[in-house]
Amino acid sequence: MGVFDDGCGDCCYNWKDFWWSLLCILIVVVIALIVVLVVAFGFVVQPSVTVDDATLTRLALVTAPTTALAYNLSLVLVVRNRNWAMAMKNVEPLEAAYRFDGQQFERVQLADEGVKHGAKKTVEYRRSSGSDAAPASLGNAGVAEFKKENATGTFEVEVAVTGKVSYTARITKCKIEATCNLKLQLAPPGQEPAALVFEKVKCKLAEAEKNC
Repeated sequence: MGVFDDGCGDCCYNWKDFWWSLLCILIVVVIALIVVLVVAFGFVVQPSVTVDDATLTRLALVTAPTTALAYNLSLVLVVRNRNWAMAMKNVEPLEAAYRFDGQQFERVQLADEGVKHGAKKTVEYRRSSGSDAAPASLGNAGVAEFKKENATGTFEVEVAVTGKVSYTARITKCKIEATCNLKLQLAPPGQEPAALVFEKVKCKLAEAEKNC
């Protein structure tokens, strides 16, 4: 008599093989998901800050009753969130301070507290400000530096960007501190500011804090 074989052994073997394959696939998917989550939310990339355009139409020294600067300055400041999955949210207002020879003469607000900045999004801030007498504690050295730069028609102005943000799915709050060193040519009388060429400036970021 022949041996009866209904193929059950092969079927059972195939089902066993199938479940092992399915388990392996699930393990690979879970590991891949963990890797994606770690890459997306485990590490923070600092935003980039640039000044894409700036125009200085007035910068004059005022000496009475106190040392001050009369100025008109317009700039286009760009902030890019380089994180591909995490949005930023301002936990403090985002501000920019203007300085000449290390002395602040103006501070402008770029964005309010609570404003969100999406992942991989770029935000452009256009600000124009001016004053007939913005206080600046220049001292003798600062006055001498102003006269030196005034003779060339090109002024060195520092824009310091500061703020504090939180990121999606993270508890740590991170400071934003960037320094933008601008060389601004003062438009001669009768010349249109648009005729002056401004080269985009990449701002230098302060070293990030731990977990930021």
